[in-house]
Amino acid sequence: MASKKYTFLLAGLALLQTASFAQRNDTNADWWKDSSKVATKNLPQFNEFNNNQYPFPSRPRDQWELGLGAGYSQIFGDVLSRPGFGGSISLRKALGHVFSVRADYTGSFNYGMDYRTRTGNSLGGAWAAYGNNSVIANYRNRSHQGSLEVLASLNTLNHYRGNPKTNVYVLAGYSVLAADVDVDARNANNGLYNFNSVNTTGKIKDIRSRVRDLMDGTYENNAPSPNGNRTPAGKINNNFLLRHAMNIGAGVSWKLSKNFSLGVEQRFTLPFDDDMDGIDLGKANDFYSYTSVRAGINICSPSKRVAPLWQINPNNFIYNELNSPKHMKLPQPILPDADGDGVTDQFDLQPSTPAGAPVDVHGVTKDTDGDGVPDFKDKELLTAQTCFPVNADGVGNCPEPPCCKELKDKIANWKPTAADCGINNLPSVQFKANTVAISKDAQSVLSGVAQQLNANPTCKVKVIGYGATDKKAQQLSYDHVNAVIKYLVEKQGISESRFIFSYGQDGDANTVDLQATTEEGPSTVPAPFPNLKKSK
Repeated sequence: MASKKYTFLLAGLALLQTASFAQRNDTNADWWKDSSKVATKNLPQFNEFNNNQYPFPSRPRDQWELGLGAGYSQIFGDVLSRPGFGGSISLRKALGHVFSVRADYTGSFNYGMDYRTRTGNSLGGAWAAYGNNSVIANYRNRSHQGSLEVLASLNTLNHYRGNPKTNVYVLAGYSVLAADVDVDARNANNGLYNFNSVNTTGKIKDIRSRVRDLMDGTYENNAPSPNGNRTPAGKINNNFLLRHAMNIGAGVSWKLSKNFSLGVEQRFTLPFDDDMDGIDLGKANDFYSYTSVRAGINICSPSKRVAPLWQINPNNFIYNELNSPKHMKLPQPILPDADGDGVTDQFDLQPSTPAGAPVDVHGVTKDTDGDGVPDFKDKELLTAQTCFPVNADGVGNCPEPPCCKELKDKIANWKPTAADCGINNLPSVQFKANTVAISKDAQSVLSGVAQQLNANPTCKVKVIGYGATDKKAQQLSYDHVNAVIKYLVEKQGISESRFIFSYGQDGDANTVDLQATTEEGPSTVPAPFPNLKKSK
């Protein structure tokens, strides 16, 4: 019967595993872009990755799994087992995409009845009352089991599909068992059974059926306590004795919805004793077998956490990025351009254009008004043909018309706009609560900001602080903005005139945002409440 059970279990595991490879799985890999799913301590790495300053994304917060199980329990030992049952509750937390840790409680009732006759003296305990007469051993085992287990998921990582719909895993761990083992050695009148009256010939199931007919099913006697060189770890009372044990097993769960999964698990518990079936013959230790159907419920807010990491294939990001880049910083193609005019030599009709001279799409020096003086030398870009010929500076012989004077004024008064700033985004700076000290992580972030500012001299930075609820929050917002500007000026050598001071906005007082701009604004402002100023 047991062999058929395990054959069925293995077949089910194989079927579910085959299904997991045959299906098309969800390949969503955008969890790396959501800062709300990243712990505060990992935000520096999150910002560095999003700004291409660090190659690895930060680890997201993930959900825990609450597990509920029930199933078939039995003990393999010196006495042939009978069907038992158990129930369990567990809490599982991912250590990574492969390994996770699980705390589990399992309660079970296990039964056994032999078909072989032994003498009462050889079994001891309650059976000793039979002396050298024959007995047929039986037991009832009630167990409470607390376990701490490490699970290794075997199919999370994959190069040929997205997130797995199944989780195939193996497990190993440690348990503390509290077990009460009782035997049915006396009848309802407190007398001894006459086991000699049982016909012990024929099939095992028939012999056991005759024994059940003889017994009243009342387990009135404690089984013998452990003997030999092994003793229990302790005891709760005279019934429940504590024992150390080791767990091994395997299982598979099927993800039925976003937060719910259902699966089967086979676990073996190996106590360091040979009396879990009520007798100790000094042979191999007894062990538990627990075959259960388990439901898994993802807990913790999905708005702040991703699914448990064993349900996410980390290769999704790599393959999605190769297929459709969203984060990759692609290099500009480099083509030969000997004169540096922006037109490659292959298409350049004027391969030796003077340095800095504007050219057309063919690489020929521009002469907008066609006066024979190239634009880079022409001091009058739009000379009317009626004013030809022109002098060596491209200036015609006509009085300057109003339209050209207006154009010159526009050129003279030109100022850069936001489109002239080459910085797309800048990271945020995080402060510890009620402090103004620039942490090492924040220094690393600001070092990257300084590099971008040095590479884009037309850009300014608007430094924005938050905290508008009260005077203390406004002053702390001011102190945070002032600390960031002071660090970039004194430690990174950025001109103070390139910063715009902004504080007291609605939001988190421990965050400072940096925004690239070409706007004008004050680089310093007076403190709103100097008496509340923070120095550390």
